[in-house]
Amino acid sequence: MATTTAAHRREQARFAYDAFLRECPTNQLLARLSDKWVSLVVSALAGQDGPMRYSDLGRKIAGVSQKMLTQTLRTLERDGIVTRSVTPSVPVRVEYELTELGRDLSGLLLAVKVWAESHMDEVAEARERYDEDAAATG
Repeated sequence: MATTTAAHRREQARFAYDAFLRECPTNQLLARLSDKWVSLVVSALAGQDGPMRYSDLGRKIAGVSQKMLTQTLRTLERDGIVTRSVTPSVPVRVEYELTELGRDLSGLLLAVKVWAESHMDEVAEARERYDEDAAATG
């Protein structure tokens, strides 16, 4: 019986991914990528010509807590979407930048951000009509 290497098994499994299955890794990845903080962090980094300091990211992304920003950046680093660089100084300088994988993803997330910004009025009107109809029908 022929044995297969782990790399070969991963290559075969890659074609079997099905994001509609809850236990599929792609389902979990989609859940992570659909998080608003992920989208905003990736979009903020994509708008830079180089690395961005942690503190600058925190200021750019309104409403993100320090804990959530740290958690999001760690997750994105683990997934290979951002790189983290530490420069020993006083205080320590920590910067983040998109990887090639992150730059590839950023185009999609930026498109969703632009879509949301350009269609917000239509969505607000639809919500208002829905709420009025729901209130009228009780």
